[in-house]
Amino acid sequence: MARAKAQRRTLDSYTVKPINKTVKPGDCVLMRPADPSKPSYVAKIERIESDGRGPNVRVRVRWYYRPEESIGGRRQFHGSKEVFLSDHYDTQSADTIEGKCMVHSFKNYTKLDAVGNDDFFCRFEYNSSTGAFDPDRVAVYCKCEMPYNPDDLMVQCEGCIDWFHPACIEMSAEEAKRLDHFFCENCSSEGQKKLQNSHNTRQSDAKAETKRRRR
Repeated sequence: MARAKAQRRTLDSYTVKPINKTVKPGDCVLMRPADPSKPSYVAKIERIESDGRGPNVRVRVRWYYRPEESIGGRRQFHGSKEVFLSDHYDTQSADTIEGKCMVHSFKNYTKLDAVGNDDFFCRFEYNSSTGAFDPDRVAVYCKCEMPYNPDDLMVQCEGCIDWFHPACIEMSAEEAKRLDHFFCENCSSEGQKKLQNSHNTRQSDAKAETKRRRR
């Protein structure tokens, strides 16, 4: 007689004993790669299941791809902590989970005061078979017309409100950090007039205040 197949049951959560962390569906986790020389895989837990025969717990995950793992590879505008939410699902042993992590939206990631080892961000969904991205285009900045990389220093023009890489405007990073005001070459003449008018207005206000005090 054939042995009856063990019935699987869905779990609301599971404590991964090697790391003493409790995970649940919706959590983002780091998973151990087969090749120890590679970085941990990033995944989102979709479901947790037990086969009813003890500690054999498996997780169904949706993988995040790193830029290096995509068909096009890493490009200049990809951040060091950027990942793509793929259409690739898999089932793995829960004990391959090495830790929990946080995958932020692009907007929230740029607002972080400090980026930790377990912080990532995602602004694209990725089709693993075609290499297509959704959205297929994002805003571009600077003279080089590249999407924003949050790892790169940029300065904002007070005239057109566009952002520029210091190297693209023949400026060092140290010089960019010391700027109080910046106008790009297209806005420079008009911008200097605005600054001069603003400076003169502040001087007039200061003189008027001084005169009133003297009275």
